[in-house]
Amino acid sequence: MKRIAFALFATVMAVSLSAAKDKDDKSHMDPYVNGPADEAKLVKEVRHQMVMLPYYSVFDDLGFTVSGGTVTLVGEVVRPVLKDDAAAVVKKVEGVTSVVNNIEVLPLSGNDDRVRRDVYKAIYGDPMLSTRYGFQALPSIHIIVKNGNVRLEGVVANEMDRSTAFIRANAVFGAFHVDNDLKIEGK
Repeated sequence: MKRIAFALFATVMAVSLSAAKDKDDKSHMDPYVNGPADEAKLVKEVRHQMVMLPYYSVFDDLGFTVSGGTVTLVGEVVRPVLKDDAAAVVKKVEGVTSVVNNIEVLPLSGNDDRVRRDVYKAIYGDPMLSTRYGFQALPSIHIIVKNGNVRLEGVVANEMDRSTAFIRANAVFGAFHVDNDLKIEGK
């Protein structure tokens, strides 16, 4: 029995590590990830405005790219109003000449809502993860659910937290597949 459990754990770890390597080469910036200190003023202000959006939650994934004065918004959100609000606040940033809004609004689904709640409880109900990540204004582990498929986005302190969040999410009934796109801080 122990051999089977270890083999399952090793498989889960290998899958989560390979998924992370594939997703690490994203070209967009996430608002909940601090940029370098010498970051351009425009990028800093866009990031700040997006994090301050009132309906931005742990169930949304927002990102952006900047090319000259053009800001392209990407990601997935639960509420349509968040998509519109993100474009509106970014348009007001000094130096932004145009905004391309490629944010996807996730489909309405009672099952997806249940999976979101259950994954949230599984991750933020864990004593180790909740004390480290749960008591922030905008928790750094984001839970994106689309058609029963779960994707974890954000930043964690170490590989243990990354693996724990993945294992917790993977144990939720009704989650068909879990992608672990959590990044480790400083890497």
